[in-house]
Formats: sequence, structure tokens, C-alpha cells
Amino acid sequence: MKRRKFNPAARLAERATFGADGKPKPHVVQAIERAVEVQRPLVLANIRRMQRKNPSANAAELIRILDRHYLNAVTGGGAAIGATAVVPGVGTVAALGLSAAATVGFLEATALYAQSVAELHGVRLADPEKSRTMVMAVMLGEEGTLMMQSLSGRGTAQAWGSTVGSMPSGLMGTVGSSIRKQFLKRFMARQGTAMLGRALPLGVGAVVGGAGNHAMGKGVIKATRAAFGEPPTSIPGQLAGELDQMEKSA
Repeated sequence: MKRRKFNPAARLAERATFGADGKPKPHVVQAIERAVEVQRPLVLANIRRMQRKNPSANAAELIRILDRHYLNAVTGGGAAIGATAVVPGVGTVAALGLSAAATVGFLEATALYAQSVAELHGVRLADPEKSRTMVMAVMLGEEGTLMMQSLSGRGTAQAWGSTVGSMPSGLMGTVGSSIRKQFLKRFMARQGTAMLGRALPLGVGAVVGGAGNHAMGKGVIKATRAAFGEPPTSIPGQLAGELDQMEKSA
């Protein structure tokens, strides 16, 4: 990552995040990978919660609700972290730490959103490797879409998300490794700027943080549409059964 010669905050962030070789430090990589792993029971609970609040909604309507909630959550989170820069006593070091926490929060919200949409499309992702690869590919946007379309044998105009659940473990390991490498490279480059933007003082951080997360959130929603195609009108049978069972055992 290119060093910023005249910005002490940038140098501080880079030393905390990147090693001398320019690669993310191991603890940063581990935090990112943990953040994009959401256990399937939590995904089902998220869908069930939306369903309780909107009992007459079909699958397509639930996905639109998820879109709205996700975008509100990541936009509000970015603005809230940015706003801490105006609070007396919250210096640059503390603000950068909070920005890193916001980055993890963005990843967790994105993973929950993308996996919830996958389930509503009938794609069951109980395998952590497959779900992690899917989330990273979605967050890579067009680049991730092209990689997954190529590896899944789908054309450039076809959705690739439905193939993730059926990919053999060996192929998934190869795919996952390639996606992970590109994801870390692209995500860290983008988040380095976003992290510093949220730490800007005098209220500017609130604007930059919220706007940056909003733009990234919109990109995630667009990429998720490209991955799974048009939303179905009915909840898939297996998922509907699991949700009913959850309701009965609650």
C-alpha cells in the first residue's frame, strides 16, 4: 500500500494494519475472515425475525426489506463512527481504533445480509468455506462476479450464486483461495481510505463515513443481485420448513 508521507494518521493506520512487506498483518486477516463467517442458525434467525415483522411478505418482498435494513445499518454505522471524531477527548488514535471496529461491523452486516439473500433464493450454505467464499465474491463486485461465473461455467449474463452450494469441496478450496487473495487485496485498499475518512475531525468524518459505507452497501446489493438473479416470489420449500420448525420450537 502506498505510504502517505504527510499524514501522521495514515502512517499510524498503516503500521497497525500492514506489515513491512505491505501485506495485511495476520491478526487483521483473521479478524476479516471471522467477520465474514456467519453461522447458518443466525442467518435463519435473521430471516425468521424479518418474517415475524412482515408475516404476509413473500421471498421477493423479504429480500427488498433485507436490502433496506442492510443499507440503513451500514450507512448509520459508518456515520456514527465518523461522528466520534468531534467528541472532545476522542483523538486520532482512538478514532482509528473505532474505525477498525466499524470495518468489522460492516463485514458482519454484509455477511449476514448476503447469506440471508442466498437462503431466500434456495441456496443452503451450511459449509463455512462456501459461505465465506460467496460473501467475499459478492464484496469484490464485478471482479468477483466474473471470477465466479468463469469458475462455475456460467456465462457473463448468468447468475452464479446457485452453483456455490453444489461445488465440490476440492474446487471450492481452489476457488476460495483465489477469491480470498483478491478480496484481501481489494478490500484492504478500499478500507484503508474509508478507515481514515471516518477518523477525520470536525464532523467531516460523519459525512465521509456514512457516504462511504452507503456507496459500498449499494455495491454489495448490486453484486448480490448479479449473483442470485431476480428474487423468487415464494420461500423455498426446505427453508420454509426450517422456519416453521423454528417457530414451533420457540
